[in-house]
Amino acid sequence: MRPKIYLFGDSITEDSFCDGGWGASLAHHFSRTVDVVLRGYSGYNTRWGLKVLERVFPEAEGGGDGVDADAPLAVTVFFGANDACLPDRCSAFQHVPVDEYKRNLRSIVSFFKKRWPKTHILLITPPPIDEDARLRHPYVENPSNQPERTNESAGNYAKACVAVAGEFGTPVIDLWTKMQQFPDWKNAHLSDGLHLTQIGSRVVFEEVVKRLRDEDLTTETLPVDLPLISEIDPNDPMKAFQQ
Repeated sequence: MRPKIYLFGDSITEDSFCDGGWGASLAHHFSRTVDVVLRGYSGYNTRWGLKVLERVFPEAEGGGDGVDADAPLAVTVFFGANDACLPDRCSAFQHVPVDEYKRNLRSIVSFFKKRWPKTHILLITPPPIDEDARLRHPYVENPSNQPERTNESAGNYAKACVAVAGEFGTPVIDLWTKMQQFPDWKNAHLSDGLHLTQIGSRVVFEEVVKRLRDEDLTTETLPVDLPLISEIDPNDPMKAFQQ
């Protein structure tokens, strides 16, 4: 009954429905107008994301006219934090070279454009990295005692994401740059040097809403799916449900 917005990405997307998360905030923001659907996969890089696209977003059955009635209004694509793991550090198995990262992003965007030509696609770059905090919060055994990610590497992948968005004329949130404009971003916006605090999630939420507004996807332009209480006549309540 309601259109959808899909959130596709890694753990920063998977965690987005936690308390104060950016996905939960989107669901609240668009309540009664859009279903915000979570498709986040912790630890995934673009190589793995590309591999599972058909399983995560299967082609709709029927629709012989070529129109997919289940096409979402928008899809966010938020990968890169794991691709940017360094190839000689403890999370090397997640590393994807930046050139392949760009190719994978192109393939992901092309998949959505072919599957749902009218769906708005929004790319989000990886966030900046607090390397000291990554040493305090390792995910795997780290015998080298070196951060598995660096802010410089994350910045290279962010630039690559922005470049791919430019190739397609697709909106993009340069989170790596945006977040570092805040003086205390390391402590205020990141919980473990990588994942987002509620303040960090607020930045993503506000940027997503802004980009969707640019595409004319707003609570003002999207219809609610059933009568509002203000539209129900106290003297004849059922009339509102006959329209």
